Amino acid sequence: MTTFDEREHTFEAKLAHDEELKFKARARRNKTLGLWAAAKLGMAGAAAIDYASRLVLAEIEKDSAGQVFKIIRADFDRAGVDIPDHEIRRKMDELLAAAVEEVMKVVAREKAHRGEA
Repeated sequence: MTTFDEREHTFEAKLAHDEELKFKARARRNKTLGLWAAAKLGMAGAAAIDYASRLVLAEIEKDSAGQVFKIIRADFDRAGVDIPDHEIRRKMDELLAAAVEEVMKVVAREKAHRGEA
């Protein structure tokens, strides 16, 4: 394998790893967002967990955070929950930032456990 091939392989591996981390962060955000929205909708327990799981699947199926927003907006409108769009989007942003931080902590712990720098 040439140096160029090694660099290309390393770059592709990093790209795949980064995409996996983004996916994990979005899934974590959607689960937490789903639990938040479920509470606003008066759900608890298994119903809240099912709702959160539905949001995680919605983004996976449509590959779009916009789909998650649309589902929450429609559910809030149906239930008469008076939370404006900008608050939902702000919550989505806050929870994504927290999810990215959590995922990065897990990655750091895994690296430390393996003895990597």
